[in-house]
Order: sequence, then C-alpha cells, then structure tokens
Amino acid sequence: MKTLCVTTMENPSNQHPLPQDLHYPSPKAGVDEAYDSEGGIRPHWRYLLHSLQTLGAEAIEERQKKARRILRDDGATYKIYDEPNANQNWQLNPIPLLIHSDEWNRIETALVERAELFNLLLQDIYGERSLVRRGVIPPELLFSHRGFLRPCHQVKLPGNQQLILHGVDLVRAQDGQMRVMADRTQAPSGAGYALENRTVMNRVFPSLFRDSQVHRLSLFFARLRQQLQDLNPNGGTARIVVLTPGIYNEAYFEHAYLANYLGFQLVQGGDLSVRNGYVWMKALDGLKRVDVILRRVDDVYCDPVELKGDSRLGVPGLLEVARLGHVAIANPLGSSVLENPALLRYLPAISQALLGRDLQMPSVKTWWCGNSDDLEYVCSNLKQLLIKPTYRRPGLYEVYGAELDDKKLQAWQNRIRKNPLQFAAQEYIEGAHTPTWHQGQIHARPAVLRTFAVASENSYTVMSGGLTRVNLDADKKIISNQQGSISKDTWVLASEPEKQISLRRSDITAASEHSSALPSRVVENLFWMGRYAERAESALRLLRTVFIQLNKTEALPDSVTRTLLAALTHVTMTYPGFTAWHEALFKQPEPELIAIIGDPQRLGSLANNLVAMMQAAEQVKEQLSSDTQRVINDIGDELEQLKHALQPGALSAPEEALAPLITTLLAFAGLIHESMTRGNGWHFMEMGRRLERALQIIATLRALLVSEYDEAEQETLIESSLLCSEALIPYRRRYQNGIQLQQALEMLMLNRNNPRSLLYQLEELEQHFADLPDDSDQLSSERKLLLEATTSLKLSDVNLLVASQHNLRGGLDKLLARLHHLMSQVAKAISQRYFDHTEGPQLLVKNTEWQEQL
Repeated sequence: MKTLCVTTMENPSNQHPLPQDLHYPSPKAGVDEAYDSEGGIRPHWRYLLHSLQTLGAEAIEERQKKARRILRDDGATYKIYDEPNANQNWQLNPIPLLIHSDEWNRIETALVERAELFNLLLQDIYGERSLVRRGVIPPELLFSHRGFLRPCHQVKLPGNQQLILHGVDLVRAQDGQMRVMADRTQAPSGAGYALENRTVMNRVFPSLFRDSQVHRLSLFFARLRQQLQDLNPNGGTARIVVLTPGIYNEAYFEHAYLANYLGFQLVQGGDLSVRNGYVWMKALDGLKRVDVILRRVDDVYCDPVELKGDSRLGVPGLLEVARLGHVAIANPLGSSVLENPALLRYLPAISQALLGRDLQMPSVKTWWCGNSDDLEYVCSNLKQLLIKPTYRRPGLYEVYGAELDDKKLQAWQNRIRKNPLQFAAQEYIEGAHTPTWHQGQIHARPAVLRTFAVASENSYTVMSGGLTRVNLDADKKIISNQQGSISKDTWVLASEPEKQISLRRSDITAASEHSSALPSRVVENLFWMGRYAERAESALRLLRTVFIQLNKTEALPDSVTRTLLAALTHVTMTYPGFTAWHEALFKQPEPELIAIIGDPQRLGSLANNLVAMMQAAEQVKEQLSSDTQRVINDIGDELEQLKHALQPGALSAPEEALAPLITTLLAFAGLIHESMTRGNGWHFMEMGRRLERALQIIATLRALLVSEYDEAEQETLIESSLLCSEALIPYRRRYQNGIQLQQALEMLMLNRNNPRSLLYQLEELEQHFADLPDDSDQLSSERKLLLEATTSLKLSDVNLLVASQHNLRGGLDKLLARLHHLMSQVAKAISQRYFDHTEGPQLLVKNTEWQEQL
C-alpha cells in the first residue's frame, strides 16, 4: 500500500519527503478523489495535503476543536428525528472535498441542463401533461405519487422559471464520472449549511483557504436574493419571508441562518393570514402584505384548506392566493412530485421529449416497482440494491439490501409487493473515497455531494461548491444526515484568482421599513425571554444572598433563617418549599435549595427559568447577534456546571458557585442593551425585563420586610434586601447613620436614580410604552394600570409604610400587594393587546381511515 508523499504546487518536481506523522493510503480498489488511476496524487490535491502534513495531527485536531466551538457559538444544529437525545450540533470535518475548476465547468453545465429539464417537467406536470398523454411516463407514476397535488394545476409564478431552486445529490461512480442519485425540488435543504461550513473553514484555515483560490459561494446567494425580489407579483419593494415549520424541524438553524443572511423575515404559519386575496403578516402595527415566500415547509402542509386538513404549519387559503397570482412561493406548491426517484428511470425519455437530446450527466440506474418487469428484478436482487420510497417522509428512509438479514429482506419484499407503486430501487454506488479526518488520522471515506442551482434571468446559476457528506463509520453504507453522516466544505479550485462580480443594483433605494415589522409571535418570545432572564437573575441574587447570610461566622437567629428560606420559596414560587414549616426541612435545607437551583422540572426553579429563556431564544434566534447566541450557549454551559458543583453535603462556599452564572446573565443583558437595534423587538424584551424586575422587587420586599423583628434581626433582613438589589454599597455611601428601614425603602422603592429600584422600573416601562406604535388618542389599558401603580408608589409615605401593628407593617404590605396586582394586570394587558392567541384551524371531521397508508 502506498502512503502519501506529495510535492508543493510551486515546485512539482520537488521530491523531498514530507513529515510522516500523517499518512493517507492509496486506494486498494475503487475511485479516490485525491489519487488518480495511476496511484499518484492529483495535482489540485497536492497543496492541501502537503499543508496538512506540515501542520501535523496535533494542529489539525486543534483546528477541528476551534471549528466545533465556532459552530456551537453560531448555534448550528441539526436534529435527528429517530435519536432525540443524540448530539444536535452540526458536525464539520476539517478536510474539504476538492474539485478542480476544469471538471467543475463540466459539472456546472450538466446541472444547468438538468435544472432546465426539471423546470420544463414541472410545467408539463401541472400544465398540459403531454408526457403522460404521449406515453413517455406511465400515468400511475404521476397520479399515485403523494407529491402530485391536483389543486396546483395551472398555478404559475411570474417568468419562465417555475422551479426556482434545484438541489442534486452527486456521487462519483467507478468510471470516475459523476452520477445524480437524487433531485431535491420541494424545499432543498443544505445551502445554508454549506455557507456556514465555508464561513467556519475560512476562519479556521484562513491562509490555506486564501492560497487555494477557492470559488466563492456568495454569488449563488446574491442570485437567489435577486431572483426572489424579481418574483414579486405585486409591484413596489417586495416583502419576502422565509416560512419555517418551527424550532422542532431538523434544519431550523438553516432556516434562521438563511433569513438572516438574505435579510428576510423568518415566519411560521401562525404569523401569516389570508385576507382579501392576499397574504399578510401579523405585525404589532397591523397587517403587512407578503409578496414572496421562500418556503421550508413541505407543500402538503402549507394550506390546511386545500391540502392537508390537519396541518398546523401552513396558512389557510395560501394556495388560492397563489392561484390568483398575488403571492409567489418558491419552490411552488406541488414541486415535491419531482423528487420521486422513480422519475429517474424515465428521465432519458423525458429529456428526449422535452429537450430533444440526452442529458450530459446520467442518473444512477433506477428501477420502479410499479413496472412489472422492474418489480421482479428488484425482488430478485434486493440484496444488491438501494430501496427507496417514492415519497419521502420522516421515519421512512432508504435502506441498502446488503445490510439486511434474510428475515428483513423478506419483509421488505412483502412490503414492496403489497404497494409496488410506492417503491423504487437504485444501483448501489459506494462513491469515491475522499481524505477525511477521524481520530487523529486521515482516513478514506466515500462521499456524496449536494449542490444547488437557482433560477436567474433565462437560465440557472449553480453554486460553486456545495454540501459534501461522509460517514466516519466505515461500515455504514448509506450517507445521510438523518443517519448520522457529517459534513465537509466543498472547494472548487480556480486556476487563477476569481474575478469579483457584483450583483448590486445600480439604483439607490430608500431604507425599507420591512425589517422593522416583526410578527407578534417574535415579540412575544422576546418579551418572555426578557422576563425569564430577569426571573432567573433575581433568583440567583436571592440565593447568593441567602447562602452568604447562612454561612456567616455567627449563626443567624432561627427566625431570620426561616424568613430568608421562606423568601426563596415566595420569590421563586416553588411552593410549598420552605413555606411548609416542616422542622426537618429547616434543619436540613440543602436538598430543597439544590432543587430550587437545578431541577428543570420544578416550576419556578432556576433551571426551569433558564431552560424556558433558552427555548424562547431559540424561537427568535434570527433576531439575535452571534455574540448574543454565544452568551446564551455559555448560560447553558454554566447551568450544567452549576448542577454538578452543587451536590448534597458539598456546599462549600455555594455563593461562589453561583457567581459565574450571574456574570453570564449580566453579559447577556449588557449585549442586548448595547448591540440590539432599538426597534419593537428590543422594546418588548426590555419591557419583559422591567416588568419582571418590578414583580421580583415587590415579592422580595414583601417576603423580607413586611414582618417586624427586633433590631438586630431586622437589620440582617434589610441588609439582605439591599444585597439582592446590588444596593448595599451605594446605601452605605448615601447614608452614614447605619441601616434604617425608612432609608432602605427609599433606596429600593423610590430612588429614580437607582436602576434596581421599583420606581425606576415603572418609569422605564412608561417610556417603552410611549415608544410603541399607537394610533389612539386615549391611554391603553396597560398604560392606565401602570399610571395607577406609579402614582400609588410616588404618593406613598415611607414613614407610614414602616409603621407596624401586631408585628406586621400593614401599610407596606397593602401597598406592595396592590402594586403586585397592578403589575400582573399590566402583563396580562400587554399579552392581550399585542400577542396573537388565536387557535389554529380545526377539522370538522377527522377520520384516520382517510389517511393514505404505505
């Protein structure tokens, strides 16, 4: 077996041996991307492999760790449906797949031709259907497929290109030529991940990337943005949205990433509504017309009125608006019919019928079980074939017969014979091996490349690269993200530096107001993200204060200990907790304290609030900067570390264990304040924070200061209140006569210069309310409630509030109770006015027997 020995690109004749700590073996059999048929290194691979050998294993491993950190900080995830507990972080191998530009030119020409053919095929299927009438394809092939949607007949986009995005999976066969394994036409995924991979590789290997003269990906996305703008059927500046199924979709990261990169609003079905023949986005300041939808929802789920009646992901009436020509949907509804792998069997005849010639790049040999001869061949050769359902759906994936035992093979044969129209089979092609980094060495692994074409003017533009996937496990035969494959960047290498091409329009337009219009779902999640973050920070500060007080040199009086612990339960609302007054609970409080901190299933616990905050952040990740995403990831990490640090019987200086998480939450608040644009989203996040902080201040003061104690005990509780609000040091500077309740209440409730006082929160809320869109001359209900709360607080007399009767400060308790009620009503009024709580469409009749079964 040969080992890697390469030369530099600058001096091909140089035969000096290279460092031998990394070896990439030449193939025993089959095709390899790096080796030619003579066993020599291909010229365009030499510089990369030489550079990797020069770096050495330790440096490459360090680069991979850096890549993982960047991907994690970016929030890059991919969910595997069958393994919900598996690692969801996007995986990137540090060695890219290289393709020389000469070969890529041939691939690109073939893919443009293929995209044009599929565009004509889509028009024929939902138009004249001449291919069926002429017998080019059997009618059963079309009409038995779930992706063929009769309601989409004659629904057309503006322009000649109906298929806007086309994705293809390519594999290199044993003859060294590329073959097409599959076409992706419904909502082709992977382009966003390819762009993320490129961004990471550029950062991890900057000089290697620059010196390799890699073709850019940005031109493809510029073409996509321009094409979507040109699809606008309504004139003027187009409002373009990316329609996502939501955070539980496997590729949700890509949806948010593309929306951010392209500058479009990310929406879910509930954010849109159909009225008067148009699609509207439900924003805070009214309905905003949507002109173009880049969809990431499967077409049958897009309209519960005409397509799948129980869908909660779509927009009722969407197809009718598309039929009227008042909204453009890319790709158009019904395009999933082109993903039928059985079409590949008939593609040569289709190409002759529509183009008058054979395709330059053939497909992998395919059989359709709806054809009787094909059925018998497939059933007789299952062990050598890939078995594919003609209609993809979660939980039903392709299988390779060679990986099945006799019992499973027989079960598949029975399944196919029962529903032959629903299955196709393909020749298994392992694919060319490519250098892949795994466990400190370079291994050979088969690869599959997915690349994309986007409609542009009168033809298509192909991405110069794509998403390469490999299996690290050499025994795995099927390469698929849903089955655990990982990704590679794909470098198309130019022979000379690439020319800079700009697609920027020459005319200068005014800034669009489209970006400031946010769906009510988005502002609701921002509002609750602010509330949960503040709720968690308040709990942390109180916990830290309680730990500090309990761990003092001198033991606290029993009454103070009970009050402090009970305050934890009252403020966090983790009832019954320390309000139960079980003697054993106060003698051994550690288990309850640990549960308040780390039990994610305990409502009101620190972990529960932080998980809720991170879930809300996931819903609006397209609104957050990369730095904010990084800090949110850090919050999750600190929470996990805190759970491990706080173990029963090991609470040594527990307040120190809480400090990193408090600091990270402060960093989150600082980033939001310093880097988030002052739009409606920022206002609602800040409103959530201010409202929650006001409620937390009220709850803390009621729990600690309403009951009267003797002077020493009272001083400890007042000090605890000041500590919770970071006001102890300012208090001591302001007042020189020791700790007094009147002065503490003035500092915590009425000092408008203290950013953690109650009055400060109310006045900040009023300012945010004033900045929100409001075309009414009258005060809204939330502003009336806030005005009453602010007035009650300002009119209060501290001297009267501290007066007590029967060891209870009734005036203080009454005021705080009233303020708590008013602020709770403010939160309710905000929700009722600004957030959408309408129920989704409901089926009048539901009969599971109507569902098609495979």
